Amino acid sequence: MIVRQLTCRFYTHALLKKPRGVPDMARPSSDLAAFREIFSKAKSIAILTGAGVSAESGVPTFRGAGGYWRKWQAQELATPEAFSRNPSRVWEFYHYRREVMLTKNPNPAHQAIAECEERLSKQGREVTVITQNIDELHRRAGSKNILEIHGNLFKTRCMTCSHEAANYKSPICAALEGKGAPDPNTDDARIPVQDLPRCEQTGCRGLLRPAVVWFGETLDADILTSAEKALDSCDLCLVVGTSSVVYPAAMFAPQVAARGVPVAEFNMENTPATMRFQFHFHGPCGTTLPPALAPHDAERK
Repeated sequence: MIVRQLTCRFYTHALLKKPRGVPDMARPSSDLAAFREIFSKAKSIAILTGAGVSAESGVPTFRGAGGYWRKWQAQELATPEAFSRNPSRVWEFYHYRREVMLTKNPNPAHQAIAECEERLSKQGREVTVITQNIDELHRRAGSKNILEIHGNLFKTRCMTCSHEAANYKSPICAALEGKGAPDPNTDDARIPVQDLPRCEQTGCRGLLRPAVVWFGETLDADILTSAEKALDSCDLCLVVGTSSVVYPAAMFAPQVAARGVPVAEFNMENTPATMRFQFHFHGPCGTTLPPALAPHDAERK
């Protein structure tokens, strides 16, 4: 079982270390024809996606050099402790991200994945998207079988009653209108907690938080169980735009590769997991993925 072992592990950054029993492989192939031959026969495809896919739509990743909102990196704001200390600042950060996302659109990589899922489903074949992204671009592109392991930017959860719901309000509350500017010289809005987003369940009015998985929190057990099922049963795995350094997701594809299943990585650069995979296609995902997932000659017969 691939994921069940990881359900109690925290969502943290770490370098990928070689798991026991996982052999080193030869340098991965970039032979598109060889990949396409395997793809044409695959019955169950798991597609793991990360921030690199969203970055090609112009979504800020808050990773690496320049990955700051004001003076803070994401891991300083995306924690339960940060929200407890300063819910106004954290909500400004997420309000900014929500408003930015409303201006972005799915790119050719999102569209290729969605079109592949729709097409293959009519052939009795299955595509499961397991994404670390919280931006809903896969859903907006038309993907339906999606597992959002880190949550969703457009959902909220009540700190009092735990009710979770979709929320597309812009702004999410009146007090956040015009707030959240990322410039480092911008002062905190210091919004009173009673004016921050509140639960609308009858008689509650509890403080809402973004329904995302913060650093130091465990991932949703039901979603992990579904991911485990998809990863255990897939006969082809794609790793698209992910750095393979965020656990437990960084373990998913290497564990699939360890049981002999072909894994293809689509990324702008090599990752700590690249040498474990059968294929690596270098370049923007929006350029490399569409021809890889286009209809195969066998599908047209």
